[in-house]
Amino acid sequence: MCYKKEQLPYSLELSRSGRGFRVAEHMDTKTGTVEKQSLPNGLTIITEEMAMVRTVAVGIWVKGGSRIEPAPRNGMSHFIEHMVFKGTERRSAEEIAREGDALGGHLDAFTGKELVCFNAKVLDEHLPRALDLLADLVRGPVFRATDIEKERKVVLEEIKMDEDNPDSLVHELFTQTFWHDHALGRPILGTPETLARFDAKAVREFFQRCYVPDQMLVTAAGRLNHARFVDLVAEKFGPFRPPQDSSRTVQPTPQARITARSKGELQQMHLCVGVPCYPLTHERRYALVVLNNILGGGMSSRLFQNIREREGLAYSIFSDLHTYRDSGCLIVYAGTARGATRQTLRLILREFAQLKKEPVPAADLRRTQDNLKATLMFSLESTGARMSHLARQEIYFGRFISLDEILAAIEAVTAEQLQEIAREFFQPELVGAAILGPLDGLEIARDELAC
Repeated sequence: MCYKKEQLPYSLELSRSGRGFRVAEHMDTKTGTVEKQSLPNGLTIITEEMAMVRTVAVGIWVKGGSRIEPAPRNGMSHFIEHMVFKGTERRSAEEIAREGDALGGHLDAFTGKELVCFNAKVLDEHLPRALDLLADLVRGPVFRATDIEKERKVVLEEIKMDEDNPDSLVHELFTQTFWHDHALGRPILGTPETLARFDAKAVREFFQRCYVPDQMLVTAAGRLNHARFVDLVAEKFGPFRPPQDSSRTVQPTPQARITARSKGELQQMHLCVGVPCYPLTHERRYALVVLNNILGGGMSSRLFQNIREREGLAYSIFSDLHTYRDSGCLIVYAGTARGATRQTLRLILREFAQLKKEPVPAADLRRTQDNLKATLMFSLESTGARMSHLARQEIYFGRFISLDEILAAIEAVTAEQLQEIAREFFQPELVGAAILGPLDGLEIARDELAC
């Protein structure tokens, strides 16, 4: 358990199952068939049949995550993700663990800012048992008061573990200030103060509000039969009709703040520098991914080559995208010596300025596009990745996006687009920063973030 992306033609035909299912969508891919179907209660089911494998990955997804939590309930989504494994109406915590191991596969769950997932990867013959177990977790948890008290201690230890991880902590500091006073800026794990307020009544009320069929979907990829799988899901979820969730979220406003936290026991300064960027569904999302890869996405990236390889200032340095349905940010992370903090910061900002000033050379663009396409194709060779891919596309786009379409979109990115994006977001007034380490009086001024 842990907390851890457009017009494809497809035919529409009415289901002949007799169960009153809504329209079924059939989409052919090179490796199998993707099919989508909905139960009358709004639960969406998506599968991809992959005849060449002997495993199946199945996931139950909740469209929520920490973003829908009111401030006093911060951390509740993650807490519930833990609590469902503590026992259901049909299984004890030990029985859940034993049955998960007996399947011979992988049983896991995670909570994000905008979704929660419970998933398993098993041999195809064990799919009915795996689905039964996952469905029990999200349909029948009992939330005993004694279990809540014990799990509260577990999550508090998880929070302490993150506090002891400077890479994770500095990202949390940056996020809290960049999305200040918004749910996206609050920690997925919650805080000791919010956890202290969680009782059985509060947990049960939040669960009943969020775990509703029209805010959930079931995805599966691997060796399976779509019609039989739909029947299995309908058996578990067909009568599922709790009240609809009325949650509404507000679009965040990025805030280019500078924050610093002293932690004298650390040997390094940990630095995050970030700017706003496009949301996950933006039409220029592929160009944004290419730009991020060129900046700090790998060993040939500019940050890695110039700051680590040429200057020797950091062992770990990279950039990453944190994109959501209506907002996003690009964050650069570096761990460096205290005396090299300002130099490292200047070099990061110099790369921002360079991307604005000069178009990316054709050779660099070609190398990055090839790298991204290969990485994508490699990642989608597993049933687990395909299962997750199906879910995220449905949650954010409402449709299946073929691999060929994604590859074509990456190929279509131009150097001019990259420069336009850099000029839009790499602006001094948009740059935020977070610093963690033995500060000893070190401060970063706003004018030092010029780029």
